[in-house]
Amino acid sequence: MTKDLKIHDSSGNVFADLDARDADERLAKAELARLIRHEITRRGLTQAAAAALLGMKQPDVSDLVRGKLSRFSLSRLERLLNALDLEIRIQVGPKPSDKVHAGITVELVESF
Repeated sequence: MTKDLKIHDSSGNVFADLDARDADERLAKAELARLIRHEITRRGLTQAAAAALLGMKQPDVSDLVRGKLSRFSLSRLERLLNALDLEIRIQVGPKPSDKVHAGITVELVESF
């Protein structure tokens, strides 16, 4: 038996597409975690070495790199990025006209 699949255009935020609560914040946290994971990998750090550098325990690094972010606030992720010598810039402006509500967006200034 086959199901008829419906295909929908993505909003650009998988959490919003799944009707998740706090979709913008969840996407922002996922993007910040991705950048942290990228930097850990780029430096060739083990989870233990990353934990020592970031001032946290290895199981927390494991959760972070596996995307288990419920215990990580945006603020904590920002502190981890700073511990990796990555600069964070915050911009505030009017809500884009195509959005229903103002939210949080993470944009990479330059690739590294």
